[in-house]
Amino acid sequence: MSEAAAKPKRPGWRQVLINLRQPKVLVMLLLGFSSGIPIYLVGNTLGFWMRENGIELSTIGFLSWVGLAYSLKFLWAPLVDKLDAPLLGRWLGRRRGWMLLSQLVAAAGLVGMALVQPVEGQLLLGGVVLDQLLVFGVLALVVAFASSTQDIVIDAWRIESADSNEQQGLLTSTSTLGYRGALLVTDSLILIFAASIGWALSYEVMALLLGVGVLATLMAREPVATMIASATPHPSLLTPQGLFDALIGPFLAFFRQHGSWALLILLTISLYRLPDFVMGPMANPFYADLGIAKETVGAVRGSVGLIATIVGIAAAGLCAVRFGFVPTLLAGALLGPGSNLAFAYLALHGADAGVFTAAMVIDNFCNGFAGVALVGYMSSLTSVGYTATQYALLSSFYALLGKVFKGFSGVAVEHLETGRTLLEAYSLFFVGTALIGIPAFLLCIRLATRKYGPTGGTEPRGAT
Repeated sequence: MSEAAAKPKRPGWRQVLINLRQPKVLVMLLLGFSSGIPIYLVGNTLGFWMRENGIELSTIGFLSWVGLAYSLKFLWAPLVDKLDAPLLGRWLGRRRGWMLLSQLVAAAGLVGMALVQPVEGQLLLGGVVLDQLLVFGVLALVVAFASSTQDIVIDAWRIESADSNEQQGLLTSTSTLGYRGALLVTDSLILIFAASIGWALSYEVMALLLGVGVLATLMAREPVATMIASATPHPSLLTPQGLFDALIGPFLAFFRQHGSWALLILLTISLYRLPDFVMGPMANPFYADLGIAKETVGAVRGSVGLIATIVGIAAAGLCAVRFGFVPTLLAGALLGPGSNLAFAYLALHGADAGVFTAAMVIDNFCNGFAGVALVGYMSSLTSVGYTATQYALLSSFYALLGKVFKGFSGVAVEHLETGRTLLEAYSLFFVGTALIGIPAFLLCIRLATRKYGPTGGTEPRGAT
């Protein structure tokens, strides 16, 4: 059989459009939106609120470490894979039960943050005097923990609900579209809200928006694979065999599947979005220091920024379906870090609305594309039976280094400011974040040379 005959035929555009009409695509869009609501509210957007309240850049950077919950979620992902959610699991099923529980906890945490607020001072709780900023940080950590748990189960639902590799690419793109839409709400529209109704009430509105996820959870169908796994007897988690299967089994399965390439894959994933993570905590404080009004930032992000994001996500989703995950991954490795240079130019140019708008368009398109590229590639690497745990492992590797290093972003800008203006320090910082994307691009080139097939390893779903 010739190589051309053995290679699976790529789906035509008509088949792509047919898949878009399935109900699960709408559910995936809503779940993606719910997944994206909390993350900026305990990260980049929070930095704007804190900076306006006079909090130092170094403190803002350190508080971003609550986002490490997203990178450590693989530690409790086995519980999500093997156990039903308390009370809700029996009613809704394993995946949907965890979805609803995590959404309710995240919403409660956001309301708590709105009530406490990020200010220096003392807070009296139950007769005990506490540091107000510390209490606020603990509430942010609760939101991050619940949100990361929601991510675990939504990712598992997405992967297990797909009927084919092509549909997986479309669900990934749809999920990312909803996710990026939520990021625009929590990174742009909330700034407009905050300018008119204040930060606290804006956070309460964001908590209400998690109701979109609740609706999607009730609309969703429990994946067949999950129902079978739930009904199949397995060793108790309290036995040595059960613990081994839940905690170690997923990682052994991953290394067996990918062999000597496993470490290279994990290293590539861990470096892929490092520039974006390191830059993240300083973006909104940068706009505040640049002198751009938060309502202007919100308006630009919510208009041309939204369009650029949708175009970037669509482009990556269609490329993944048409050309495969690995070529799309390679393109995203170049586009993602390159967009940071637009901010370096903006820092030197000043608060010009046109330059700011151009930077937003570039950033949103490139990051929308790179996000879909990485999520699609990681989804192709998981094994049936360990979906939640393995994807949590991969997504943790993708974020762990970035979440650690971004805590020092404020210190880095303050250090670069020595002998320079603050905006010059920002510019150098953004250039540096772009340069640290070079190793990931080189590793993606190496992955692109990977040989697949019976003699060259197991082919990831949708890879080329």
